[in-house]
Amino acid sequence: MNPGTPFVTVVVTTFNRAHFVAEAVESVLTQTYSYLELIVVDDGSRDETIKVLETFSGRIKYHWQENSGPSAARNRGIELAGGDLIAFLDSDDLWKPEKLARQVDFLFSHPEYNLCYTDEIWIRNGRRVNQGKRHRKYGGWIFPRVLPLCIISPSSVLIRKRLFEKIGNFDESLPACEDYDLWIRMAARYQVGFIPELLIVKRGGHPDQLSKTVESLDLFRIKALLKIIESGSLDKEQRDLAIAHLKEKSEVYGNGCLKRGKVEEGNYYLGLGEKLSLNT
Repeated sequence: MNPGTPFVTVVVTTFNRAHFVAEAVESVLTQTYSYLELIVVDDGSRDETIKVLETFSGRIKYHWQENSGPSAARNRGIELAGGDLIAFLDSDDLWKPEKLARQVDFLFSHPEYNLCYTDEIWIRNGRRVNQGKRHRKYGGWIFPRVLPLCIISPSSVLIRKRLFEKIGNFDESLPACEDYDLWIRMAARYQVGFIPELLIVKRGGHPDQLSKTVESLDLFRIKALLKIIESGSLDKEQRDLAIAHLKEKSEVYGNGCLKRGKVEEGNYYLGLGEKLSLNT
């Protein structure tokens, strides 16, 4: 191995997914790029996860913690990481064998980029489905593209570790949309590389997914937008775009609150976008 070859840390996070995690780990260990360490952060599993992972003893680094959510689990992986580059893999997703090799080559060839991501295959309830047009992926200065919804999957990224020192880690106060929060912070300041190849498999439809267990994901997108707007880190054009998307999401969420009888909360979010616009 060339002394200059980047060392990659792969962080697999899991919680009560003994039925998925072995396949995820195997998809990392069979990568064509092998100069890596694999850290599995078990976020408090109470099922057979630890027994499943014992079969990989000596090939992975296993860390168990009390259940603290996906942000805390990924952040723990970042803290433990010894690599120059960090990749994440959710335990219900899979990688194609050449995924890391293609991304390492990209970042090596494009030193101006701090992160890159790939296209993906979607599986829902065991069947392949097509992505909608709104989930189309882009590279470059994509801040306007990441504001409507999360087009970057955590399982698809490769990030230079030093970027976390500049941007910060995943926000542990957000029980959902913590990835959306991180991507808008990164995309506001840096170009994002995109490899238009189907290099990961996202498996969905199971009952423990956040989209099924969290009542309104838009609420946490609103919180992420409000945080970056109030941070003072955006230029005027970025701020105006962020406020426009916050206003749109706040109106939808606020009207939903009113329908459910949450009048005070509904009125707060209905007026939030306008209040920020007046302060621009």
